[in-house]
Amino acid sequence: MDERLQKIMATWGIASRRQAEQMILAKRVRVNGNIAHLGQKANPSCDCIEVDGKPIKPSHRPVPIYLLLNKPTGVVSTCAEPSGRRSVLDLLPRRLRMGQGVHPVGRLDADSTGALLLTNDGELTFRLTHPRHHIPKTYEVWVEGHPPESVLQAWRQGIILSGRKTLPAQVRRLQPRTDSQTLLEVILFEGRNRQIRKVAEQLGYPVVKLHRSAIGSIQLNPPGEPELPPGCYRPLTPSEMQFLRSAGQFLASICQKSSQSYI
Repeated sequence: MDERLQKIMATWGIASRRQAEQMILAKRVRVNGNIAHLGQKANPSCDCIEVDGKPIKPSHRPVPIYLLLNKPTGVVSTCAEPSGRRSVLDLLPRRLRMGQGVHPVGRLDADSTGALLLTNDGELTFRLTHPRHHIPKTYEVWVEGHPPESVLQAWRQGIILSGRKTLPAQVRRLQPRTDSQTLLEVILFEGRNRQIRKVAEQLGYPVVKLHRSAIGSIQLNPPGEPELPPGCYRPLTPSEMQFLRSAGQFLASICQKSSQSYI
């Protein structure tokens, strides 16, 4: 069956769909000896698809990998880092890094810690990082000072960032405040760049520390389970995989409707 090249490459774990699009635009992909173009379709069972001069075949498709990582501070959420800083892939053993197509789903900035999904399922990555997805992400946020209830309510209702209002968020205090800081739980339903830090700064209570504790129902430290140490990873449980599959199917329908709106 014919499918778009970027979807084939994502499904086979070669790259995320967005990365595959960039590879096609960079003329790194050929179909039956001809340079591919964005939007082109192919049939893996009968067409010769090459990436960087190397043919890809169904037999080369890696086993699907789904991991939860506790990202430590100072590590970047990219596959490669030109500046030489450690990336999240450096935390994995060689057998998971090399030739498997594993990549992070979304990002946590270098100064933040906590839950980060890693997979070689590029199609799922595309769906989960689609701009219209609303999978809740839970954060523990230490801020300077003691924001009053009026400030927390403003955060909950949404703040204007770069000319666009943030979606409503869930914000509550987790612990009694210390002399100089307050610990908050913030649940976001969108993933704009450094959103929590920017909102907190704008409200006058800058972030001291930011830790993501959950992605939907996937918790970094589930009740009754041993704590996942910083820098370590674990495979997703069957129930967590079911959550991802359900979310992926729902988001696939959103992506389809979104693409149809532009036709």
